[in-house]
Amino acid sequence: MTRPNIILTGGGTAGHVSLNQAIIPSLSEQGYDVHYIGSRDGIEKKLITGSFPSVPYYEISSGKLRRYFSMKNFTDPFKVGAGVLQAYRIIRKLKPSLIFSKGGFVSVPVILAARMAGVPVVIHESDVTPGLANKLAMPFADHVFTVFPETVPHVRKAEATCTGPVIRQELFEGSRDEGMRIAGFSGRKPVLLVMGGSQGSAVLNEAVRSSLPELLKTADIIHLCGKGHFDTALEQMEGYAQFEYVTDELRHLLKAADYVVSRAGSNSIFEFLALRLPMLLIPLSAEKSRGDQILNAGLFEKSGFAVVLQEEEVGRQSFLDSVHLLQDRAQGIILKMEQAEPPKTPGEMASLILSHSQGNG
Repeated sequence: MTRPNIILTGGGTAGHVSLNQAIIPSLSEQGYDVHYIGSRDGIEKKLITGSFPSVPYYEISSGKLRRYFSMKNFTDPFKVGAGVLQAYRIIRKLKPSLIFSKGGFVSVPVILAARMAGVPVVIHESDVTPGLANKLAMPFADHVFTVFPETVPHVRKAEATCTGPVIRQELFEGSRDEGMRIAGFSGRKPVLLVMGGSQGSAVLNEAVRSSLPELLKTADIIHLCGKGHFDTALEQMEGYAQFEYVTDELRHLLKAADYVVSRAGSNSIFEFLALRLPMLLIPLSAEKSRGDQILNAGLFEKSGFAVVLQEEEVGRQSFLDSVHLLQDRAQGIILKMEQAEPPKTPGEMASLILSHSQGNG
């Protein structure tokens, strides 16, 4: 008997791919052949083809959606149009029962093509307010799943359900001993993990590196600094381990950590919550983003899960003060985290998605 097809899409950042990575095994276990539509040079291609070589990956043209003036705003609509036609041909060939989108620029032409082909579309939104790509795509969706209940009122012309976060199972399978080995630490000090996202953060990198002499008095530091941001001058510093980017090692480094300093992307902060990892959040400023991370961080601070330092306030002393505050409040934060509702498993999320496929709707 032929297995039904399902198409996943989403990309541009790791956050627009991680949920898809989490649910692919469950979708396969539930009897579906999984296919992926992404861009030619986006991070999604590396993440999907590297983790799931058996999942067919289809490249389409994708233009960036900008909220600011750029000459590319006049040419990128033609790329989106080309992407719609390419995605439509793929969809007509595969005849999927459902298309699931995690957002990002590449998802828009796929969702438009799905509507043209009459295929059900389900979208997932992780942030408090929808991103621009999802905002454009939601009118063409059959259902929208959200992480925050506050997001549901923002959904127009589609049904919406708050499911809460979905956490990759492998993150719970890390080994503290292996994390210590990877970092080269003895385990005599607590470990502070600093993460700047898949592309790194110049603000976080400067804050931690300018504070190293003081920070290393009370903690060892694991620093995920982003591609191209490795500082060779600090390579031999005892108690400081820097990595441009990690994949499978992340679960072990998270297990080794006692606290984390991070941006406030939804996927990451819910992973820290599930792992009971006290966090200092430094959200992207409103000047650099649409303000979604500021909202995410504010809700986590209000819930008692995090200490927050706004990007505009970051300096050497304010950063040190915030880290020390995090260390002082860590036990209280963990107690609050233990009262939080447990996340959905990838299998549960896959079942919710598939309930909207053709034949089940």
